[in-house]
Amino acid sequence: MTIHRPVRAGRRQALSISMRVLRAAALVLSVAPCVGQAADAYPSKPIRMVVPYPPGGLTDTLARTVADGLSRRLGQPVVIENRAGAGGSIGTDYVAKSAPDGYTLLMTIPGPITANIALYKRLPYDPRTDLRPISDVAVARTVMAVNASVPVKTVAELIAYAKKQPGKLVMGSWGPGTQPHTIQAYLGKAYGIDMLHVPYRGEGPMITDLLGGQVNLTVGSITALKQHIADGRLRALAVVGPTRAHALPDVPTFAESGYKDQAFALVGPVSLLAPAKTPDVLVERLGREVSELVRSPAVSQKIEEMGAEPLGNLPGEAVTAYKAYLPVVLKLTADTGVALE
Repeated sequence: MTIHRPVRAGRRQALSISMRVLRAAALVLSVAPCVGQAADAYPSKPIRMVVPYPPGGLTDTLARTVADGLSRRLGQPVVIENRAGAGGSIGTDYVAKSAPDGYTLLMTIPGPITANIALYKRLPYDPRTDLRPISDVAVARTVMAVNASVPVKTVAELIAYAKKQPGKLVMGSWGPGTQPHTIQAYLGKAYGIDMLHVPYRGEGPMITDLLGGQVNLTVGSITALKQHIADGRLRALAVVGPTRAHALPDVPTFAESGYKDQAFALVGPVSLLAPAKTPDVLVERLGREVSELVRSPAVSQKIEEMGAEPLGNLPGEAVTAYKAYLPVVLKLTADTGVALE
């Protein structure tokens, strides 16, 4: 007679757990080749690189340079798509809500992924959770410049002139919450200057009015302003950042001009990002390609000629930099009292 011994509950549970572990392992093994194959096939169609500002500014110019180089390296067209508005939020939101498949990317200055968190009560995306950095392509260098008709040559002269004529000067920016807007608000709070802030949908349109005299001054990218400075239509007063800019070596920093405030020293990157759930393998691939491209002599030189400073870090480095930079910008935004008009 055969005696069937009952299987104890503990043994049945152990067998059940073992089967689940085996099934999970089998699933991982079955998916892994698919992920690898998808990465190997990427890209199999054109890639869109969204710029949340109009054509003509530093972000757009830099994006086109990177897109051209990536097109050759990846063997597929990388097409620039300008989606401007709401301080860069419209284009940024579009990418944040796009399919995380590596075919829709974002090239932006810090504003849409830093200051906008504090400025907009109902920001339709959260850059901290809806986007992930691929690479900080370059450090954007900016300069305070006035229309040549404004009779000042230094920051001190500008402050004195503005105090004598409150409300007369008009300072343009490429959107609410951007660096020129922040500096305008800070000048008003810290130095008692009454200037009108006029936000534009991007740097290109703002520069047109700056050259025409409808706007008296701005803090703009060296990329977009340096030729007009060289032509004498604009006058550079000081560059933002801890050091002089390579592209304008004769222009002093704010600190050298006697103004060591943090608002005049903070510089930020132009970054390439993807939707948050984009697979690691694609982000790492894009990060390596961008890093190698930006650090190549030809592209590095081209970026320097724009007035920016090439960086080209890898995804992990870009994530670390963003986490360090974000709280500084949010505090500065709060301290300056900058707000949406």
